[in-house]
Amino acid sequence: MTVNRTPLALSLATTLLLGACAPVTTYTDAEAPRNLTLDTSTTRVDLRFAPGSAQLTPSEVAQLRRLAATGAIGVADRVTVAASGGPYVAQQRIGSVSAVLLPYGIVVSGGQLADVSPNHAVVEVMRTLVTLPACPNWSKLSQPDYANAPSSNFGCATEMNLGLMAASPTDLASARTLGPTAGRPAAAAVQRYLTDKVTPLPAASGATAFSASAGSTTATSPTTGSP
Repeated sequence: MTVNRTPLALSLATTLLLGACAPVTTYTDAEAPRNLTLDTSTTRVDLRFAPGSAQLTPSEVAQLRRLAATGAIGVADRVTVAASGGPYVAQQRIGSVSAVLLPYGIVVSGGQLADVSPNHAVVEVMRTLVTLPACPNWSKLSQPDYANAPSSNFGCATEMNLGLMAASPTDLASARTLGPTAGRPAAAAVQRYLTDKVTPLPAASGATAFSASAGSTTATSPTTGSP
C-alpha cells in the first residue's frame, strides 16, 4: 500500500514531536526577580558663615559633629557641599566643612547648587538603601528543561555579592564625578597596616572574622645538612 504523505500531514507530525519536547509548565523571569532594589533619600543641612569669612561658627561645627556622630551623615553616604561666594571663598568654605567631617571618615565633594543663599553652604547627603533579592530561589522545578531556559536561581549569587560589596550603595543608583583621592583616609589605612592594627571585617550571618592562621599548617624548616 502506498502512503501519500502530504505537506499538511508532515507539518502536523513535526508539531506533535516538538510539543512532546516542550516543558510541562511555562516559566518566566518575572516569577523569580533577581534585581537589587534601591531606595534613595536626600537630606540637606544649611550652614551659615560670617560675611566674607570661611570659618564655621562653633554652633555650626557642633551641629556637623553631632550629625556625624549619630550616623545622620555616614561614611557610606554621598556628601556634596555647595557654598556661596567667589571661587576662592567658596572653596575655602567647602574645605572648612570637609575638615570637620573628615575625622569621622566622611569624605565630601564640592558641587554646584543654584539655591545657596549668600554667606551660606549647603551639605547635601544622599543615602541609598539596598534590598537584596530573595535568594536562593529554587521556585522553578528541577526537571529537564528542553526549552533551555535558565533556572530560577541563575544570577542570584552575582546580584547578592554586588549588593553586599558596594562600599557606597549610592554608587549603584548613580555614578559620581571622578575627582582627586582624599589623602587622609588613604594615609590612615596605610598607617594601620604598618602598625598591624588593621580593622577586621565585620561578621555577617553568624560567621566569624577570617583568620589567616585558622586551619593552616606550620611548615617545618629542613634540618641543616639534609638533602
